[in-house]
Amino acid sequence: MTPDADDRARYPTEGLAADSFRSAPPPANTHARTRRCGPFTVVEVIGEIDLATATLVAEHLDAATAKPESDVLVDLRRVDFFDCSGLRALCRAETRARDRGGRLRIVSDAPRIRRLLGSAGLLGRFAPLSGIPGEDGDST
Repeated sequence: MTPDADDRARYPTEGLAADSFRSAPPPANTHARTRRCGPFTVVEVIGEIDLATATLVAEHLDAATAKPESDVLVDLRRVDFFDCSGLRALCRAETRARDRGGRLRIVSDAPRIRRLLGSAGLLGRFAPLSGIPGEDGDST
């Protein structure tokens, strides 16, 4: 048996659907999810946000700020770690929302997020809300 014939024998293709050769679907994004809450689009960010995961958050932020006059809340209350890669994604999304007549605000009650924003000079741009307005009795 030739090497080519050997390969064909081990990996038969007859009778297989073309779909079986497509790659598996990408894994679910475990670092961000988007939902509606009244007038707001809420992007909930989860876990550690760094260079490796900031693009996963940016995907949600891009979608949330794509519409004109969007009102986006980025919920950082379930974030364990957040570095400058996450700040870059926030700044980019906030600029995009503002350019389209909308706004982007963050929700966080964590002192470490406030310190990070303060040390980056972004506390004025992203004054954190303590909760999502209208949710759980919060009127912030």
